[in-house]
Amino acid sequence: MPLVVCYHRVVEHFDPDERTVMPAMLISRGVLERHLDWIGLRFRFISLDELGSRLESGEPFDGPVAAVTFDDGYSDVYENAFPILKRKGIPAAFFVITDLIGTSRLPVYDRLYLLLAERFAKWGSVMSRTPGPRASGKRASPRGTVPTCLGESPVGVLGALLDALSQSEIERVIEALEAGCEVDQRGLDGARPASWEMVAEMCRAGMTIGSHTRSHVLLPNEHEEKVLEEIAGSRRELESRLGVPVNHFAYPSGRFNAAVVRAVAARGYRFGYTVCRHRDDRYPLLTIPRRVLWENSCLDGRGLFSPAIMHCQAHGLFDHFAPACEQDHGWPNGQTGASRVVLDLGPAGG
Repeated sequence: MPLVVCYHRVVEHFDPDERTVMPAMLISRGVLERHLDWIGLRFRFISLDELGSRLESGEPFDGPVAAVTFDDGYSDVYENAFPILKRKGIPAAFFVITDLIGTSRLPVYDRLYLLLAERFAKWGSVMSRTPGPRASGKRASPRGTVPTCLGESPVGVLGALLDALSQSEIERVIEALEAGCEVDQRGLDGARPASWEMVAEMCRAGMTIGSHTRSHVLLPNEHEEKVLEEIAGSRRELESRLGVPVNHFAYPSGRFNAAVVRAVAARGYRFGYTVCRHRDDRYPLLTIPRRVLWENSCLDGRGLFSPAIMHCQAHGLFDHFAPACEQDHGWPNGQTGASRVVLDLGPAGG
């Protein structure tokens, strides 16, 4: 397979505050340029349209090729990555969340992470002031903190919740966490979605605009009706706003199963992109793998860009040591359509 890389936010300087930003979502403008320069010396950059058409026809590639993608449609990608791509003449694709474009709302997982990080910070503060363990050997959990049984970090808890809950249930968790919690808003300006004017400008410049659903739902966790509306609604909105066909789809957080892939096919997408190595034999063009890269993914022990590590990332040499994908990409519960298990959280805010 050709090399397809995936980024998320692009910031001017990488100095993440772990209470506001997931570091693995970030890459600085300077390091992104180092990545692109390294790739450009060894691969020919191609658009997703060329990538897809050659895979579709079986036409061989004339040497090593690479495609660049960005997920979620953050405004800082327009501000910091788009100028670099134009200057270097690199085609790229931007997968956007259509219900958020032109608004000031954060993606749901960013909101949830912020709240979890605040709760963990409060937990640590309370624990540092707690005199000592009780007779049971455990300290009492302060009211309103996150149960440590879910994970040892905000990222761990976030992953557990996203694995288990639908979007509506996640919103209820957010509502409960927001009670009496003030979120640190530092560093969030770039996390805001791009405007429709920004998206249209990138499209006119020859960049590919693809769908990332309407609201970034994790599709395997949703009912079939919700899945179809998220997939079809985002495509309708993009084609109406931009006046171009939308053939490319990226699965939010790389989550998909056979029912979801079939739904993407039924709504007319020709190409779909994941973030793991699993391929669906029936729809190989709708399960094209990508490699997610970020600031620290190619740095050495000194914190400097490492061509050797970049080589290993680009050629999948670390795959031999990475655990296999833990997702179940087959038909859920033996069904032939999207299905899921509902977790009862009780009343909102409880």
